[in-house]
Amino acid sequence: MLLKQSKNESRKKRHVRMRRKLAGTAERPRLNVFRSLNHIYAQIIDDEQGATLAAASSMDKELGLEYGGNAAAAKAVGEAIAKRAMEKGIKTVVFDRGGYIYHGRVAALAAAAREAGLEF
Repeated sequence: MLLKQSKNESRKKRHVRMRRKLAGTAERPRLNVFRSLNHIYAQIIDDEQGATLAAASSMDKELGLEYGGNAAAAKAVGEAIAKRAMEKGIKTVVFDRGGYIYHGRVAALAAAAREAGLEF
């Protein structure tokens, strides 16, 4: 009997396929996005060292979000991750959408990060 693959398993396969071609370096780290039903998370990662350089999520108290699962929260997280990256001297990144389509919350986060000064 064949079982249907879940949406998350399909997303993970797409993410692995993307990551074959995409890697963050010290000069140009990777901006990774993960979204759950109620929150959205962003990390800036140097894959050469395997280190997270900056992170932001809709769960951060300083953002003061009431609900983290909408485009407004994604925009706030995008601005926060860009601000934290700039403080560490990171100006250019490689955008890793995590296997999600570039739409809705993922696109809102990316647009906000660009507006706040990150280049990708």
